[in-house]
Amino acid sequence: MAAQKLILDYIYDHETKLADRVYMTQPLGGDQVVDYTWAQTMDQARRMAAYIQAQNFEPGARIAILSKNCAHFVMAELAIWMAGGTTTAIFPTETAETVKFVLEHSGASMLFVGKLDTFDQQKPGIPAGLPCVAFPLAPKTDYTTWDSIVAKTAPIKGKPSRKPEDIAILMYTSGSTGTPKGVMHNFKGVTEASLVEMEAVRDFIGADTPVRVLSYLPLSHVFERAWVEGNSLVHGKTHLFFAESLDTFVKDLQRAKPTVFLSVPRLWLKFQQGVFAKMPPQKLNKLISIPILGSIIRKKVLTNLGLQHVKLAGSGSAPIPAELIAWYRKLGLNLMEGYAMSEDFACSHFSTLECNAPGAVGTPLKGVQVRISEEGEVQIKSPGTMVGYYKRPDLDAEVFTEDGYFRTGDKGERRADGLLKLTGRVKELFKTAKGKYVSPAPIENKINANPMIEQSMVSGVGQVAAYAMVVLNETLRPKMDDPAVRKEVEADLTAMLKAINKELPDYEQLRMIVIVRQPWSIENGCLTPTMKIKRAKIENVAEAQLEAWYNTKGAVIWA
Repeated sequence: MAAQKLILDYIYDHETKLADRVYMTQPLGGDQVVDYTWAQTMDQARRMAAYIQAQNFEPGARIAILSKNCAHFVMAELAIWMAGGTTTAIFPTETAETVKFVLEHSGASMLFVGKLDTFDQQKPGIPAGLPCVAFPLAPKTDYTTWDSIVAKTAPIKGKPSRKPEDIAILMYTSGSTGTPKGVMHNFKGVTEASLVEMEAVRDFIGADTPVRVLSYLPLSHVFERAWVEGNSLVHGKTHLFFAESLDTFVKDLQRAKPTVFLSVPRLWLKFQQGVFAKMPPQKLNKLISIPILGSIIRKKVLTNLGLQHVKLAGSGSAPIPAELIAWYRKLGLNLMEGYAMSEDFACSHFSTLECNAPGAVGTPLKGVQVRISEEGEVQIKSPGTMVGYYKRPDLDAEVFTEDGYFRTGDKGERRADGLLKLTGRVKELFKTAKGKYVSPAPIENKINANPMIEQSMVSGVGQVAAYAMVVLNETLRPKMDDPAVRKEVEADLTAMLKAINKELPDYEQLRMIVIVRQPWSIENGCLTPTMKIKRAKIENVAEAQLEAWYNTKGAVIWA
């Protein structure tokens, strides 16, 4: 019986058959870029693998990467795998405290340090004495450099293999519910999930469409790691481009001309608000409804966003308002929603050309089994299902059913057409003083459809009624003290509140909309690195003001 072909075997094939094909393009600043062919990528990875192997770490040693996305992140992962190690990537925006936790909890033997914006604040979290290697684009450090190592190290020979059950990736969750958990994925699961995801992309865009992708969502997160890196490693003919910085993002997009573009709801919303800042939504809607002129306007808007070549646009990581998907589709962008998590290596649900609808998260990917429990929880078996949580067998027992299904914690229902619709989080449900559960996510989706609003969170545990906190979009925030703007915002949000409450049962209806001044961000601890809201953190900040808010008359309150 032939041995199972694993992800490293695909990579060795590309090294031979696609040696001179450009695999990655890395910006260096200004207009400078460097291309890496498969042969060049593997040459550097093999040299670093030889260096790691020479350190005589234990088999399966956890080797960490703290870096924003860049070509050397991928090279380092390949080197770690060929050297017999396990990759442990840390979100590039994490605090020193979390960096320290991940490095110590994982028992990391070594750390790669790469592109970072706040390394001075993160460095205290790196244990003294931990061997560190600096990527070419890393901040200035006294660490041994990647370039110096590959310059003097001969490449590892042959085709170092790994067993299907070997742990390839130890992936720490982004910590939206407390201490990050280490999710273990073996080579079998990573390979099978990546193949399924690659097939889903090819089915969508066609076998002959070149796959060009801009990699900018954190590679330390499962969405990008699976659907971008994993997909490219098994496919081989994908061209990965990297973003230089937030300021150069549009320029980076124009360079990449992506045919596949993945993002998260917060960024899809910001793109839309950027369009509205240049042209009011009413005017845009009117123009795109005019024959001939409408197609010109749609193309211009997508070109300005850098998305004119995109055949598949995907949204994941968090719920996205159905109205936002519909708006992009009106522009001619095939924006599709998917649903997955760290624990199944992002291999769960995705929309297809034949079966999709705004407000639904798609149908099961190939090999994925799904059921809805009596309590309404979505439970999944996936080709990418994790081995378990690192050092936490107690959590494994909690999240797996006796017959091996993973308890997602999401509530959902299956539509007649087979699409899955999520209706909230089991653990996010809360009771008001009325004694019935409120599901915040569907209400937040309704609120987020309003172009004035950038972020929202529904809460009200034990209160007489639920309420919503909102952050205005970045165009309105600087004008919050202008009486005319306030009047307009209050009128709009009062009308929105009334309309939303009409659609809700009385126990879920909102008492008020609270406008907060300070945007929730990764830096102030209110968002995870993948831009999910940290409910407990935001509720703790708001707790001292709750009584005053509930005692204030009016539908809209300025915090």
